[in-house]
Amino acid sequence: MASGCRIGPSILNSDLAALGAECSRMLDCGPTTCTGCNGRVRRGGGSGRAGARGAGGAARLSLSARANLRAGASLSSAPRHFVPNITFGHPVVESLRKRLGQEPFFDMHMMVAAPEQWVKPMAVAGANQYTFHLEATDNPGALIKDIRENGMKVGLAIKPGTTVEHLAPWANQIDMALVMTVEPGFGGQKFMEDMMPKVQWLRTQFPSLDIEVDGGVGPDTIHKCAEAGANMIVSGSAIMKSADPRSVINLLRNVCSEAAQKRSLDR
Repeated sequence: MASGCRIGPSILNSDLAALGAECSRMLDCGPTTCTGCNGRVRRGGGSGRAGARGAGGAARLSLSARANLRAGASLSSAPRHFVPNITFGHPVVESLRKRLGQEPFFDMHMMVAAPEQWVKPMAVAGANQYTFHLEATDNPGALIKDIRENGMKVGLAIKPGTTVEHLAPWANQIDMALVMTVEPGFGGQKFMEDMMPKVQWLRTQFPSLDIEVDGGVGPDTIHKCAEAGANMIVSGSAIMKSADPRSVINLLRNVCSEAAQKRSLDR
């Protein structure tokens, strides 16, 4: 069964000079998830490496890694690089784990080429879930196995140009599917409503799967996401730039929860 409705404030839109304090500020707002394009904090993790890495219940911080995670990397030479800007890597995860303690659940959204090479460093740094892009690997099955063997949950993401049927063969092997509603890499893009049929199809075919949307989601677009079947919502500037982020988080969560309850009654 899908693990309830979770809202993830994108900390890429935060004051990056005070990232630890910004994560704490979002957690204090009560999100089930505080997420970022390179960082999400979710209320709903656990403690302890193996058991808590799959548990729900405490605070949850999801971090997304972009580009190569290596300063000075030649982005033009690798065709699978998703974005040209470099943000958070495993040293940041390690630092936030030390700052925030064992309670937060760290969900890594790895918008990187060769995601295989970062599984172990992220696990050692304290990540709980490793979400990789289907387009970035030739062997999803082996990568899923490696992530699990390193004690983390598995998320699988697809870009707007990838059909949802390509994700379907792996849906029963993962914990979360992520449907990108913008092209990965930059904040402030317009929400792509034409991605909602992907979410709807996944919810119909895999009713117990956690389904996340990321990109351009806020009070004006949450209804479309929730009605399609998304139960994990990433939202950036709509939350981080709000004078009252708690109220925005509550609005997003309430819409998401109401849609989930309606689906349950309609079954």
